[in-house]
Amino acid sequence: MSLPNSHEALLRNRHLLRGRVALIGVTARALLADLPEGGLAMSENAGVCAALAGQADWQIAFGYEDPALAEGAFDTLVVFLPKARAELDMRLALALSLASDGGCVVLVGEKKEGVAGAVKQLRAVAPQAAKVDSARHCQVWCANGIRGHAGFVLADWLQWTAVECESVALDVAGLPGIFSNGELDEGTRMLLETLSNRPLHASTLLDFACGAGVIGAWLSQWCKQHGKPPVTVDAVDVQSQALVCARATYQRNDVSGRIMASDGLSGVAGQWPAIVTNPPFHSGVKTDLSMTERFLRDVAGHLSPGGELRLVANSFLPYEALIERFVGPVERLREDRRFTVYRASRRA
Repeated sequence: MSLPNSHEALLRNRHLLRGRVALIGVTARALLADLPEGGLAMSENAGVCAALAGQADWQIAFGYEDPALAEGAFDTLVVFLPKARAELDMRLALALSLASDGGCVVLVGEKKEGVAGAVKQLRAVAPQAAKVDSARHCQVWCANGIRGHAGFVLADWLQWTAVECESVALDVAGLPGIFSNGELDEGTRMLLETLSNRPLHASTLLDFACGAGVIGAWLSQWCKQHGKPPVTVDAVDVQSQALVCARATYQRNDVSGRIMASDGLSGVAGQWPAIVTNPPFHSGVKTDLSMTERFLRDVAGHLSPGGELRLVANSFLPYEALIERFVGPVERLREDRRFTVYRASRRA
């Protein structure tokens, strides 16, 4: 299996990996097999963590709050460039907290993903950083003599945003790297508007790819404002920051429901009378429909007979035929040039 360019660039510079090593933002299991010395590998993606598990001499950490992330315990910290530039500051802060005094921070990223600009963020916390290699369309930067910074607390990075839709106001938690951080995504807004105009007839439902928990919190508040019975909204997402934010949003808005980590629906058991989703279609800088296509293949098994799927997607994405094929009869509840909201019922 071919490695991402950034992982290949690190292997070219494996001489930089000294002492106790931690890799922050790993995306490919094969990298660990090529580094048999072992260490700690962190990813905020539940699917990646599941794939990394079981590699000899490597400890796997899921997200920024994993107990394996021990302060001052590592001599070399490798930070892979995240797709959201704001998240890099958080990754670097985590790396500094994990570093032993005199340790080394290595930044690796692809040029097309903006590593040149990311260097400014690295030098803001490690002015001594210098470029050590440029290969595989990547740059590798190294900062030696790091002084460890104690006290990385993920909650310190949490921010709150007030959003409103259909006269329902919410406080929504946000962290760097999360989808639509600091605003209400327009696709989600359209989906919520259809949930107001064409309500679901379900007391329990699942929000797939829940992000910060906006849909669950909004539905709970909408039901209260309209004198409807309370609703339980279980939620699932693949990203650790999303799960942290969803839990915080649910607590702030007094929402009932479980928050679960899963890559697609693979880690989810049970059926619901309704499932709602604004699924992702990007992987890094590329359009990637695979997660949603896998979701549509699997979702019928998690819908009660006759249960409803409510999905919003960019209008150019070819989802209608897939929904019809894997779920059942489908209709367009609302659409414009940007987004379409689909409703489908699970066929018997």
